[in-house]
Amino acid sequence: MLSEPRSGLLAAWGNALLAGLVSPDDAVLAIVGDDAVHRVEGLPDESAPVGLTLALGRLRSLGVVGLRVALPAPGHPLGLSGPPEFNARALDAAEAVICHGAALGLVPEVYEAGPAGDVHVEVVWHVLPVREAPPADVPSLGEAERELAEALREATEVLTRLDVAGSGPVAEAAVGAYRARAERGREVLAPGYPPRAVRVLELAQRVGLLVSLAYDHGHGAAVSSAEMAARAEALRPVERTARRAQVAAYNAYVEERERGAR
Repeated sequence: MLSEPRSGLLAAWGNALLAGLVSPDDAVLAIVGDDAVHRVEGLPDESAPVGLTLALGRLRSLGVVGLRVALPAPGHPLGLSGPPEFNARALDAAEAVICHGAALGLVPEVYEAGPAGDVHVEVVWHVLPVREAPPADVPSLGEAERELAEALREATEVLTRLDVAGSGPVAEAAVGAYRARAERGREVLAPGYPPRAVRVLELAQRVGLLVSLAYDHGHGAAVSSAEMAARAEALRPVERTARRAQVAAYNAYVEERERGAR
């Protein structure tokens, strides 16, 4: 969770474009990031994949007024609303974008080629029908912020108790990279999002960093299989809370729009 998922970038900058806050070129540049190219396949009335600029314009013409994010995991259909076929594709990708205003969703498929250090990445977004229903298990921003504060305390306590706080040069480098990025004032959400959503996403990423360090680098004293299982069991709900908050932050644009329309 050190960087935004592709679905988060597509939803955030797509929402900014739909709101008229950024140009199509700026939105596409932010969405593609370090990837080589993104294409969209399966749009109504399009027989072949199209570029992001055309795809976002076509979605607008189909009635889309906002984009939501789903970050499902096994046993946790976070942000999904069905049908089963779409949920299965989203679960395989571990992410998806749900359109608000049209019963469509987008699931990314990533293709990589080339040697380490020079990997060429292409992304195809598959457009599929979705069920128009409330997304599963997405909290409000207020709920997410409160849950994250508790999760951050729990994660710190767990890592301290199990001595898996992520010591070592690899973990220290990861922490250093995260701090440097924060100090540069990196914009974690596109224009148009409320400050609270930015704050919640940043906190979710901090919690995600702790979980990532514990899983990837923080062996510490947890050397037995029983201790490692205890660590995973303790961190699982923390990671789940961080993902829920991440989705709440990305979806804040659509939630505020819905409240304003009532």
